[in-house]
Amino acid sequence: MSSNEDIGKQLNSLSSATLWQSGAFMNQEQEGSVRVAHLSDLHYSNGNLVEADRCFEHAVTKVIREGVDVAIISGDLTDHKQDAHSTALLRLMGAIRRLADHCPVLILQGTFLHDYPGMLAIYRFAGGKFPVETVDRIGQVALVGNKWRCFSAGDSLDDVRLLVSCIPTVNKADLVSSVGAEHVSDAMGDVLSALMQGMFAQQNLAARVAGVPTVLVGHGTVSGSMTEHGVPMAGKDHEFSLGGLYAAQACATMLGHLHRHQSWQRVIAEFVQRVAYPGSIGRFHYGEEGKKGFLLWTVAPSTCDFVFHETPAREMVDLIFEGAPDMTWLSEQAGSCVGKFVRVRYSIDAELASTVDKQAIELALTRAAEVRIEPHLLSSQRLRCSGISTLPTLAEKVEKWCDSTGNDPSLVVPRVRLLHSGNAKSIATDLIKEILHEAQSLSRDHLDGAGNVMGARAGAESGLASASGRTFAH
Repeated sequence: MSSNEDIGKQLNSLSSATLWQSGAFMNQEQEGSVRVAHLSDLHYSNGNLVEADRCFEHAVTKVIREGVDVAIISGDLTDHKQDAHSTALLRLMGAIRRLADHCPVLILQGTFLHDYPGMLAIYRFAGGKFPVETVDRIGQVALVGNKWRCFSAGDSLDDVRLLVSCIPTVNKADLVSSVGAEHVSDAMGDVLSALMQGMFAQQNLAARVAGVPTVLVGHGTVSGSMTEHGVPMAGKDHEFSLGGLYAAQACATMLGHLHRHQSWQRVIAEFVQRVAYPGSIGRFHYGEEGKKGFLLWTVAPSTCDFVFHETPAREMVDLIFEGAPDMTWLSEQAGSCVGKFVRVRYSIDAELASTVDKQAIELALTRAAEVRIEPHLLSSQRLRCSGISTLPTLAEKVEKWCDSTGNDPSLVVPRVRLLHSGNAKSIATDLIKEILHEAQSLSRDHLDGAGNVMGARAGAESGLASASGRTFAH
């Protein structure tokens, strides 16, 4: 084979890889596919502004460069209620405007604590060449041309480019009257599963037959998913189950709420369904695992795929100590913490807390972007001994204490009685005699018949072993 043919094969291989990464590969294989940018959990606020804005602006630039057809933001755009004049909200509106100048945008209601009720309406006024649609109720919207319109059962699928089923954050209080407060958490998943199957499945099946790509976008937790801190979401008190999501018959399911990127898929009779969280756009809390970014989906009527794109999220480091921080080791690690956000955590007895020099820790990590010191003070555990205060003598109190703490009273109580009955001089004299007597006994054990010392080394080792075997009660 000629070298030109080798070069040609390499170029073709590289071209195919590039087409797949950009989504063009599926466009060639599947007519009518749509490229969707899926972003979530932006958490704009004045406190998060630097991180959120850097990562979201990076994502918007990448989305525009990739030439996607639609952008979907699956909730939690802000960290909490924002004033209309706040810098964070103005920066967010500017980024949405830049995104809407490129393609139609769909925004889903997130957690009420973050996306304060009513806040979504203002995003429609961000401006831009293409419309920004906000959804805070369960239902379906269709992309017709470059415009969004509400979609109901029986509506025509002519000219529909994309059918989106929407499950925003659901208020559990709405179920209290029907199932009772004690059952509302367990009932939420069952209600949403039945709703998705009954409300969305038929329209999505009809859309697939008509050659229209289908997407389900939701905000909540999937049972069995993993949090950004590595904790599995077990139990029944979650909004979604994989079976319920698949039952909606949407090809691509795009979720928000969890800050960890994760995905699932199933294939039935050549119909590919994928469920994915992109995770948060940036790193907003210590202890969050994994990379941060967003997803670029290519969605066709019967198949879909996505590529994860990482954002320049900040690096956070945890330095954890059992006891007081080791300053020597801390100084050695300082070089690897330059420009990073560092949290120092240590557990120490409350009585020793003042011995830790926090200023020295900050000085050792002075080149870090942030140093957060979190001591965990261990309180002394005191065992109460019921009735000890009613005993008349100190010896009886000590004996009661020995019983409560598991110490041998025969080693302690006689000494206490001796202190009560004797004077200091006689006690000291008796102790000296006792020590001398013990020493003479050890010497006799290691003398031969002629009175010579033998096995001195063994005797010393025996004495050391005896000493090392002593226990002290504190």
